[in-house]
Amino acid sequence: MATKRQATRAERDTMGEVRVPAGALYGAQTQRAVENYPISGLREHPVFIHSFVILKKAAALANHELGDMKRSMAMAISDACDLLTGDEANAFASVVRRSKKPRAGRPAPDDLRADAPSAYVARGYLDQFVVDVFQAGAGTSFNMNCNEVIANLANKALGGKIGEYKPVNPNDHVNMAQSTNDVFPTAIRIATLLLLRELLPPLDRLASVLEGKGEELADVIKSGRTHLQDAVPVTMGQEFRAYAAAVRRATRLLVQDSEELRQLGIGGTAAGTGINTPVGYRQVVVRHLSALTGLQLTPIDDLREAMQSQLAIAAVSAAMRNLALELTRIANDLRLLASGPQTGLAEITLPSVQPGSSIMPGKVNPSMLECMNQLCFHIIGSDTAIAFATQAGQLELNVMMPLMAFELLFSMEILKNYLPVFIDKCIAGIGADRVRCEAYYSSSPSLATALNPLIGYARAAEIAKESAKSGTPIPTLLRQKKLLSEEEIGRIFTPEFLAGQGDRVA
Repeated sequence: MATKRQATRAERDTMGEVRVPAGALYGAQTQRAVENYPISGLREHPVFIHSFVILKKAAALANHELGDMKRSMAMAISDACDLLTGDEANAFASVVRRSKKPRAGRPAPDDLRADAPSAYVARGYLDQFVVDVFQAGAGTSFNMNCNEVIANLANKALGGKIGEYKPVNPNDHVNMAQSTNDVFPTAIRIATLLLLRELLPPLDRLASVLEGKGEELADVIKSGRTHLQDAVPVTMGQEFRAYAAAVRRATRLLVQDSEELRQLGIGGTAAGTGINTPVGYRQVVVRHLSALTGLQLTPIDDLREAMQSQLAIAAVSAAMRNLALELTRIANDLRLLASGPQTGLAEITLPSVQPGSSIMPGKVNPSMLECMNQLCFHIIGSDTAIAFATQAGQLELNVMMPLMAFELLFSMEILKNYLPVFIDKCIAGIGADRVRCEAYYSSSPSLATALNPLIGYARAAEIAKESAKSGTPIPTLLRQKKLLSEEEIGRIFTPEFLAGQGDRVA
């Protein structure tokens, strides 16, 4: 059956004529990228598109302020950007006024805790950003995708025709005082900071729920394990509080490393020399970006470094990897503690979320933990890709930025999306099998360690061996042999005595 042929329009670029879908807001250079890179079907993250569009608006505002762009053209570009982001509150006049307010002496806001926008790209426009995430080096194709869409929207508002680029030209006006080489890394940094605003709350909640679980299970004594062998007792509450502390530490390091992203190389243009920019441009454009995003941003000291090095991106990716390593370690522990129900440790119970087998009736698996493992493995793999991309830059530019942008933002996105359901359907519903925990720790030979100061190492070793051989719990042997009084036994076999030593303050 013949398919209906799509209507097209003819556009020209420096390489000749290109047929572009008639209704598309993008143009010739974007269409070439669509044809050259039909690879994954994946598109840029909405937060990245949002950051790119905001950057184009900030550039137009800066160029107008410095006298290089007429007010009418800057307003048309600004309004087009507002259409794309659905942000009428950041209209041209209000942003100009707000961005001129003095910043010196103001206390630094906790800008990563600010509310994230409900949507990054306005409905009806997301499908205009069609360049595959795997594309030509540096991201020129995506930069031109944004330039063409903004130019066509601006011209449409000014009474022009889509595809003619008059009076607003994608290269000469939307891209004025810019290069892909400084725009793309700047957008990655802004997008990462904006997405971090969304990732931090569920990370904080995960730590809080783990802490709450630690309080709930504080009185459950259990056998500790080192080398996967029985060790001195701990409480289940201590295990969960330690998990919470690890999540908080990894989150703190992620925020700490993200501080490097605030230094922007915008204004460096092609090679970090700032060619084709007016005097003072980079300071003004960064001021506008701060006003538009609510982030505290600064120009980087050395623009050449910003073109050559993507160390700041690598650092945040590494922090994401380290967070994933901690999360998957914790997930592995919980899977082990929940193993069973008859032939494993079975010290904790997990909420049942779905049948676990297509062939074994009644089987329930630790599905939420398994999903967290897979997600963390992907984040770790993404960091490896970013590490290779980081070292692959040559001389004045690292051209592997499109890969970095996709991998980092995708890692943050999947973790942000999964954490709330992981918390609600797994962590919050964990319970302890107190009877099993007591049976394990009371019959463990390692419990004799607590007896060393009371009956001596040699006698404690005899008790441990006899307990291991006969299966008789150590407290029972102590009673049978009358080695300790009932009062002493009652004092020793408590959470405070067995597992509270490390919490004591001298």
